[in-house]
Amino acid sequence: MTQRTTSSTNAFSTIISAGTALLIGVSASVRGSEETSGSPPAGERTKQMVLIPGGTFWMGSDTGPADGRPQHEVKVDAFWIDQHEVTNEQFARFVESTDYVTTAERTPSSDDFPGVSPDQLVRGSLVFTPPLTKDPSLDQPSSWWQFVPGANWRHPEGPGSGIEDRTKHPVVHVSWDDAVAYCKWAGKRLPTEAEWEYASRGGLDRKEYVWGDEQQPLGRHAANIWQGRFPHDNTKEDGFVATAPVGSFPANGYGLYDMAGNVWEWCADWYRPDYYAHSSATNPSGPASSYDPDEPGARKRVERGGSYLCTDVYCGSFRPARRMKTSPDTSLCHTGFRGVISVAVAGAAATPVSSHASAEQTTSDAATSN
Repeated sequence: MTQRTTSSTNAFSTIISAGTALLIGVSASVRGSEETSGSPPAGERTKQMVLIPGGTFWMGSDTGPADGRPQHEVKVDAFWIDQHEVTNEQFARFVESTDYVTTAERTPSSDDFPGVSPDQLVRGSLVFTPPLTKDPSLDQPSSWWQFVPGANWRHPEGPGSGIEDRTKHPVVHVSWDDAVAYCKWAGKRLPTEAEWEYASRGGLDRKEYVWGDEQQPLGRHAANIWQGRFPHDNTKEDGFVATAPVGSFPANGYGLYDMAGNVWEWCADWYRPDYYAHSSATNPSGPASSYDPDEPGARKRVERGGSYLCTDVYCGSFRPARRMKTSPDTSLCHTGFRGVISVAVAGAAATPVSSHASAEQTTSDAATSN
């Protein structure tokens, strides 16, 4: 199995930043801290969430990309985390309650882009579009990423598309700023990168995948990723060509769904490729600022988990140790999020999850109604 090359990763980062020029949003002033004023009661906020016991784990990998090294031991406190990615149905309730307008739905301001023609300042988002060429270079992601005017969370592929039959699918085309706004409304926050990886591993120790060391345990697909020749031939062996309803694949050891594949998930942390070399060993919350040597002037946040576009031939980022970086005002068709709540804020005792059964029962609707 091969991994995405450094050059192709850099190229992906470049095309995303280019698209960001048309996706500018209002940056959040704080790093996704929980909002307690006006939030639902603790018992309501923790519905469809799983209490993750505090503990110590090995974060990163010494066999993957350089920004995941060195593998190091990290301790995290207990926290609640959404059992699945935030769905279109959930995000719609937030929008209906607040009249929130996402980054992709806002018209970029000419003040932010002096000299840019007004006809180029349009609302929209980045959409995966299989290239027409038979064998495109994997170092040229611009051949399959297109800025589509009118694409947003309500219209994932652009005008004419909708989410009426995707209410249980993860919401996409949400920027980091959008995710933070939702979490504040819900009385939550985005997970730190350490919290996310700890939860994704489900209690397993240094395994390649969130379910173990075999990509297809018992010969079955365990996550919504790409099968076939990327980026133009998706054989849909796992049953999906794009997003899947949350809970379509087995939960991990903590009862969490889709911690691998489906959609990338925003984390609270700024991105630095060298952060692991000097990060805190207890509850690390990320560096104080961002730095990406591929684009030194671009501030970027961490994303985790991979997506339905990940494949071993190109990406491989559905592994728990893999990292991605994207500017916080960027939205894409394969990016979503989930929220967390600190135990102290939730007002709940930090007791371990006793079994999968109770967690799976919590979201039985999401797992069985699709």
